[in-house]
Amino acid sequence: MQAVKILILCTGNSCRSQMAEGFLKSFDPKVEVYSAGTNPAIAVHPKAIQVMKESLIDLSQHSPKHVDVFRDQAFDFVITVCGGAKESCPAFTGNVGQRLHIGFDDPAEAQGSETEVLHEFRRIRDEIKNEFYLFYKENLRNK
Repeated sequence: MQAVKILILCTGNSCRSQMAEGFLKSFDPKVEVYSAGTNPAIAVHPKAIQVMKESLIDLSQHSPKHVDVFRDQAFDFVITVCGGAKESCPAFTGNVGQRLHIGFDDPAEAQGSETEVLHEFRRIRDEIKNEFYLFYKENLRNK
């Protein structure tokens, strides 16, 4: 059976989409998961790397990618993770089986003390883990 291919999209590809990619890969290494953004950041956000390491997932070797890298590929699922009203979720015009939106606040927008910002990154990390595990159970497990 051919592996399921998933593309996770957001704007910067530095936090939410990277965390979602990391979690999906940890749930099932046979699933092919990629993430990208329409305006990719220079690097994965250091706090995203930090809070994912707390969940035993290493994003330190990941790098943001532009969605155009994947234009000519087919995906079973394309999932957008943009959350706030300020953001417009990117569209993917390639060959897609199903398009889904699972939105989250952008932890990179968090303000306050170091403790408050880390709390926000952890909150969103946990939301992403829970929502993507539900997605995995409903769409991928036992397929």
